Amino acid sequence: MPGVRPPRRGRTRRRWPRPLLVAGLVAGFLGLAVSVTGVVVQIMPRTFSAAQRQQIMAWEVGKRWRTWPAGQIFPQVISYRLSGQAFRSSSSLPLTAQRVGIAKQASCKVAAQRAAAGVLAQHGCLAVLRATYEDATQTMAVTIGVAVLPGSSAAQQSARALGDPGHPRWGIRAVSFRRTATARFGDRSQKLVWYGVAGPYLVLATVGYADGRPWLGRGGDAYTRDELLGLASGAGGRVASDLASPAPVPRCPGSPAC
Repeated sequence: MPGVRPPRRGRTRRRWPRPLLVAGLVAGFLGLAVSVTGVVVQIMPRTFSAAQRQQIMAWEVGKRWRTWPAGQIFPQVISYRLSGQAFRSSSSLPLTAQRVGIAKQASCKVAAQRAAAGVLAQHGCLAVLRATYEDATQTMAVTIGVAVLPGSSAAQQSARALGDPGHPRWGIRAVSFRRTATARFGDRSQKLVWYGVAGPYLVLATVGYADGRPWLGRGGDAYTRDELLGLASGAGGRVASDLASPAPVPRCPGSPAC
């Protein structure tokens, strides 16, 4: 009829099967759970495993030769003790060594004597740091050298290859300083050698008379030998002990229990 609008057809609602609806809800909840887990992981403090902590601590020790000041690697004064066996006593004798000077960083080939340089090069030596000390009487002098190796294994292998620590051929080149009691302390005179491993470092010591006199080791002079090696092991051992001291346990950001 004119003026009469036809009735509107009602929209038919599409009904989803119940299994699909349930599956959709489950998927939505799973997605929300994954998102929340990701946010929590980002907010939670990072954690290190025991192996990671050890690796980080090893890295800290391995970079000390670059990050520590020279005066921290080579202290101004070093205390050491001479064994009582040297003078037939039951007690040791406390002594001190004074630092004379610190040499510039050198290559392993330049800083080490020929035989030792070959051993160090074979095991990947990176550089050598050196300083010279004198005893309280300025009679004896010792040059301490820190050979930097790629790791503790390389340092240990180098030490084994060097042989007897008392053999005068194996060691680093002595460093003398002008206008001091060590001005004549050089490599021409025969000396004694000591070395020790400190993590990735091989610490070597070349010891002798400060005025360049050769130590011949004849006539059963056990006291002088013990005194020389006491200075070498005392000064070298102190440097090695400081370099190999445990690094602080790494702390994860925001977590005191890492």
